[in-house]
Amino acid sequence: MNGTFSTADGLRLAYYVDDFTDPWRKPDTVLLLHAAMGNSQRWFQWVPPLSRRYRVVRLDLRGHGNSQIPKPADDFSLSLLVSDALTLLDLVGADRAHVVGNSAGGYVSQQLAINHPNRVKSLALFGSTPGLKNSHAPTWIPKIKEIGLKQFLADTIDERFDSSADPDLVKWFIEQAGSNNPAFIARFVLHMCTHDFMNEVSTIKAPTLIVAAGKEKIGHASAYEEMNRRIASSELVYYDTAAHNICDGYASRCIEDLMRFLRKHP
Repeated sequence: MNGTFSTADGLRLAYYVDDFTDPWRKPDTVLLLHAAMGNSQRWFQWVPPLSRRYRVVRLDLRGHGNSQIPKPADDFSLSLLVSDALTLLDLVGADRAHVVGNSAGGYVSQQLAINHPNRVKSLALFGSTPGLKNSHAPTWIPKIKEIGLKQFLADTIDERFDSSADPDLVKWFIEQAGSNNPAFIARFVLHMCTHDFMNEVSTIKAPTLIVAAGKEKIGHASAYEEMNRRIASSELVYYDTAAHNICDGYASRCIEDLMRFLRKHP
């Protein structure tokens, strides 16, 4: 099933629901929130195995995929992204969900767990520190303006994929991510660069899985250990790579770790 809904401030956002569980079961809901420059299609490797055991709900974040792009004069904030996710959970009738966030989608997920703990059954974060403030991401914007988004991604692809990645996957990623609206992506990234909520993550009570690239180049890999220390019910898994896009390049391993985690926290 797929559809759209209106946000509190009037944007139309796209969402998708996949449920291939046994028809006599009432499965838990898993909410998937994608990274900046992504969309719901980026979960294509994840949906088949997950949707056999869970009702899988995917959201195209505002400004991404088939969701409407905010006008330059419209408000934009992390809190609005959180509100969008809550509206979708209400729409699909999920009082609580297992929330899975990749990179910037993980910022939304963390804020859900911090500010709306009654809606989060468990939390799984893939390549997602508490905000993007302590990163070199602001330097991306002038480069994107100079050479374009697709060329920027191609020139910096070693930050996102390592040499083991399928070349066709990398090519598809550059085409898909590079097709975003550059002005909105600049706005999105620069806003995320204002956030550092490390001091808030200790309030997260939901069981939390943190999966990280051990040689992270986007953000700081050391942040993951601090998150693990501060979130009482968390576990940390490192992948021995500098590639930030672990949800794409290491999808099978990510899914295995997520399924193992979800089995522990039904």
